This record gives sequence, structure tokens and C-alpha cells, in this order.
Amino acid sequence: MPQSAALAPTVPAPALIGEELVLRYGRTPVVHGVDVALRPGTVTALLGPNGSGKSTVLRALARLHPLSGGEVRLQDQADGGPRERSTALLSPMELARAMTLFTQTRSSPQGLAVREVVAFGRHPHRRRFAGLSPADRAAIDHAMALTGITALADRGVGELSGGEMQRVWLASCLAQDTGIVLLDEPTNHLDLRYQIETLDLVRDLAELHGTAVGIVLHDLDHAARIADQVLLLCRGEVHAAGGAAEVLTSEHLTAVYEIPVDVVQEPGTGRLRIDARGRHARREQPGRDAAHTGDRSGDPALSAAAARA
Repeated sequence: MPQSAALAPTVPAPALIGEELVLRYGRTPVVHGVDVALRPGTVTALLGPNGSGKSTVLRALARLHPLSGGEVRLQDQADGGPRERSTALLSPMELARAMTLFTQTRSSPQGLAVREVVAFGRHPHRRRFAGLSPADRAAIDHAMALTGITALADRGVGELSGGEMQRVWLASCLAQDTGIVLLDEPTNHLDLRYQIETLDLVRDLAELHGTAVGIVLHDLDHAARIADQVLLLCRGEVHAAGGAAEVLTSEHLTAVYEIPVDVVQEPGTGRLRIDARGRHARREQPGRDAAHTGDRSGDPALSAAAARA
């Protein structure tokens, strides 16, 4: 994917605030009084084990999961200056112009070309029954370039791999051109190159475009690479929240994931390296230590010489 270029924001940079969120599946509470704030120009990572509630919180922010308690508010700009509104009061079109959500559960529409699927993202900006405007086409082309799928534009989506389709849906979200972007495991199913380029793109959204990004990740190294703020969840509650270096500690991660976790800061770059220690964390290869330390006790020639002595 090419490097993102800084663009003048087309809408004022908004923020999304969730306070005391209580969420249920049926009668079962799964999230208990969670606070989360997505600020302009900031990447906030939602982390935690399976079942901790991170994806449910993300869906609630996008109004796709009902609130049993608490409130989600949108802070943005109007003609009269700053304003704050409950997202429950927004029309579907107003909500879609403010935020976009990338999820793992979208099916692949058949009979459509890649460009047509990416164009879905322009729906909130189009008048009813109107065709694509020059601004729509520019946004679509830009989103495809950012996600590295320009060469796939005319291919049918039924011909694509799972990783390629993942990038098509991400491009559709970017074409929506919102100030708030919610991403649920966007690196899933991607090979190494596109994992890293997707993470770079997330940083570009925040740093170059002033986007407020909320992202759910399972890979803690990925979170350490891109997150400004981290919300670490455990059993539906906030275990720790704050800057990445404050939250991504051995103490916090070991407690939440219930496995020993080492966190080391690289002296040159300051990047955090996170390593969970399993029972087979270090497996020595026969002869490897001898080769590296100069120990030749296992050398057949030396053994033969010792026998002759």
C-alpha cells in the first residue's frame, strides 16, 4: 500500500465518548460500567482475552449493540461552534456521516466488482437515486490506493481471497470519509506485509488526518506498535486504562491473560516487545549451545581422542 498523504479534513474532527456502558446478551451482563473516549488524532486500542467484551463495546459505540446502561455521545462542530449529542438521537444518515465500523462478519456480495463494493462507503454522502459525483469517485480511488487494491478494482469479489476481501471492506470504510473510524481486528486473515501496512495506515489516519480511531486487536505487539491509548478489559470490566506504556506492563498483562508475560522496551527505538511465556518458551536444539559457546564436548573427534587416551 502506498504511503498516505496528508489531506485537509473534509469534516471537523469529532470525538466519541462512552460513559458507564452496561451491555448484555439477553439477560446476561457482559460489560459492566465501562468508560471509553476516542479523541481526534488518537489511536485507542481495546484489548483483552476472548470474552472480555472489547468487540461488544466497539459495536455499542457504533450503535449496533443496545445499551442497558450508560450513554454514548458524539462531540463535533456545528455552525454555532462545539456541540455534544447522544448518538441515540442521531438519524442513521447522521451517524454514518460521523463514524464508520469495520467488522469481521461481513459476507461477500456476489456479482459485484471490487470498485462497486468500495462505493458502498459513499452511500451516506449521496442523494437518493443520484449517481456517483466526482468527489465520490475521488474518495473511492483514494481508499483503494490506501489499501493496495487499485489493481483489483475491476475484478469480481467472488474471485478474491479472504485477505483480499478484507482489504476491500476496509477500503469501503475509508471511502466513507468519517472523522471516527472503528476497527474490529483489521489485521485478521492478512499476510505479514498487509498486516504491517494496515497498521501503518491506522497511524496515518490518526497522525495525518486527525481521525479518532478505536481498534480491537488480539496481537499485543500490534497494539504496542500503534496505540496511543489502551483500554485493557477483563471479564467485562476495565482492568487498566491510559497510555500504552502505562497499561502494557508485565503486571497488567499477566493478571489479565493468566499467563506469564514479559514486556521489554527496546533501548534504541523505545518500542515495547511483548512475549508470553509458555511451558516450551525456550527449546534448546541439540548441539546449538555447544556451537555458540565453543563447548565441543559433543565433538566426535574429541570423544575419539579421549577414548584413545
